[in-house]
Formats: sequence, C-alpha cells, structure tokens
Amino acid sequence: MTTHPPVTDWATDFDHTDPGWVNDPYPIWDELREKCPVAHSDRYGGVWLPVSHDDVAAVAYDTEHFTSRSVIVSDVRPNENDPPAPMGIAPPITSDPPFHQLARRLLLPAFAPKPIAAIEPFTRALCRELLDATAGATEFDAAQAYAQHIPVRVIVKMLGFPQEDADIFRRFIRQVIEDVDMSEEDRRALQEQDEIGSYIDARIAEHRANPQDDLTSFLIDAEIDGQHLEPDHIVGTMVLLMIAGIDTTWSAIGASLWHLASHPEDRKRLVAEPELLPTAVEEFLRFYGPVTMARMVAEDFEFEGAGGVCPMREGDWLLLPFPAANRDPAHFPDADTFVIDRAENRHSAFGLGIHRCLGSNLARMELTVAIEEFLLRYPDFELSDPDAVAWSAGQVRGPRRIPIRIN
Repeated sequence: MTTHPPVTDWATDFDHTDPGWVNDPYPIWDELREKCPVAHSDRYGGVWLPVSHDDVAAVAYDTEHFTSRSVIVSDVRPNENDPPAPMGIAPPITSDPPFHQLARRLLLPAFAPKPIAAIEPFTRALCRELLDATAGATEFDAAQAYAQHIPVRVIVKMLGFPQEDADIFRRFIRQVIEDVDMSEEDRRALQEQDEIGSYIDARIAEHRANPQDDLTSFLIDAEIDGQHLEPDHIVGTMVLLMIAGIDTTWSAIGASLWHLASHPEDRKRLVAEPELLPTAVEEFLRFYGPVTMARMVAEDFEFEGAGGVCPMREGDWLLLPFPAANRDPAHFPDADTFVIDRAENRHSAFGLGIHRCLGSNLARMELTVAIEEFLLRYPDFELSDPDAVAWSAGQVRGPRRIPIRIN
C-alpha cells in the first residue's frame, strides 16, 4: 500500500501520514515554529508547510497566488479530467473567485441557524439512541460506538438518503481523507471504481423523480445567474458535504471525549458547571481543531514567511495546518494549555479567509449535543487502555479508537 519512507527531517522531508505526525503532531509544529516556520518536502511532488498563525492566515487569505482546485494532498495530482477552476471538483471548497462566492452563497441558507436548530431534535434523539445501545456495558469504544455515527447520520438525514446507507459514507471518507499514503496506482484504481459517484447519481435520479424537502432536492432546484447547476456541481457539492460535514465533526467529537476521559479535572468541572459547555466547546475546537486544509501554488512567486523568502513554484502543494495556528503562542496566551473557561478564543478551527467553514453552525450544534448527552448519561468515565487509542492519518485528525471504562 504505502510507498512512503519514514521521515528523518521534518524541516526538509515532512509527511503528514508519517506515524510520528499521526500520533502527536504538536511537538513537530512547535519545533518547526522555532527553527523552520515554513517547511518544505519533495514528497507528493513538492509541498510546503507554514506553521505560524500569521503565515497560515496569509496563505488562507491569498487567492491570487494560491488556488483551491485541489485540497487533499496525495500522490494523485489534479488532471485534465477534473472539473477545472474556478469551480473545481467539490464546489465551493475547490472553487476560486469569482465562482466561489456564487457557489458558497447558494448554500448559506441551508446552514443558517434556523434550519440547523430544526435538526437538533433529530441529533439529540440519535445521541440517546446510540447511548442506549451501550447500556449495561462497563467498557466500550466511544469513537466507534458513538462519535463516528453522529455526523454521518445527520448528513444522511439532511441529504434525504436512507439511514442504513451510512456505512457507504464512512468507507468513502476513509478512502478520500485517510488513505492518502496509498500508491498513486492504488488510489487511482479506487477513483476509477467511483462507488460514491454511482451512489449519488442514483439518489439524484430518485429525487428528480420524487422531489423531497431536503438538501438533495435543494441542490437540484438551485440556480446561479438563472441557470440550474451543472451535474458535476451538484455531485461535487454533495461529496463536499460528506467529507467536510462528517469526518471533521466526528473527529472533533471524538477528540473532546478523549480529552474528558483523560483529564478528569475538566470532566468533573463540566459536569458540575454545565453552563460552561459553550465555552468548553470553543476550547475543544481550538485545542483539537481537526482540519488541515491544502492549496496549490497558482504561479511561481516568492512567499515572504516568518522564516524568510520561500521560492514557491506553480503546482506545488501547500498544507494549511489550522491546528498549528491554534497552538501558536504568539497568537494565544498559554497556547499549549487547555483552558476550559478561556474567555477570548478567536480560533481558526473552521478555517480562515473565503473558505471558512460554512457548516460551522451545524458542527457546533452536533459537538455541543454530543458532549452534553454523553455527560448526562455517563458523568464519570476514563480511558480503559490509553495505549489502544488510535488517531487518523491525513489532513483530518481525530481518534478512531477511544476505549473507555464507565465508573
């Protein structure tokens, strides 16, 4: 499967799928911030890594020198068969201006506070259903039995797909987000199978024949400048909703539960002071922000970063580790300390610039409800085997195994 050798120098040969990064990237970022705040690697055909908050923000806001046409760094680079810029393969996250604004604007109503509040009762009932399934167990995996089901089934509900199809989504997300260390040959073979594309085409056909009050019918009926969306636009946006709306959120829920299981002082305080939950959620997002986004260099230019001038070349990848920006001591006091009642918290967990996550209302709701319901059911729990905790590889980081013991 993987063709990637171990990393020996993070400044000149980093790899976001290396076990050292997967298990604990924070010391790596801390060291780079001091010695080489914009690292470079020849892997994946050339990729850069800024780790200071200011440099990450500078790239995120620069749509002239950086294109969003591909946001997942792997050995498979964009080709002529992909929908071209400014739309990209999964609009609006892969879209550049000016098309990006149009594609983003049409989705905003679906993720406004009112429609998100309308799906909260479903989310809460789902959390209770999942917890009911653990009743009587003294030990279980909080990731696999709980966290990983919540955003999948919420997105399936919003799209109007059968709830029993959730496993298809989980398999697709693992292939796209986590299995980036596959060889190019293996990864292209998976793309050619296009299981998810065939699945979405079938659901779109069903919705065209029988329109519903859901996101799929919303996209089918949506227009830009008086024209219905192109088929590639509809499918790409639905793929985006699966990737951006599922893996990121289950990772945030899982990381929060892992923290509470391994930090009893914070768990006890949150149980005793439930009014702290909104503030705690923001600190969970800052401290364990799951998303590292990517850009591609649009044209040759010299990027002036914290470590000096970087001669970037057209087609180079660039990783945007928002979690590293959230741990920058130049931007946050006590950046490497989890402060459950942190008063000021302008974190970047949802990104920066034009691509800031439009689903932030949904993610906050799911994270809040998931933690609240878990603590109501299990106010006292701990890790049963800390060494068995496993974290995901790739650009979305979260625990995939959280073995806990109920006390």
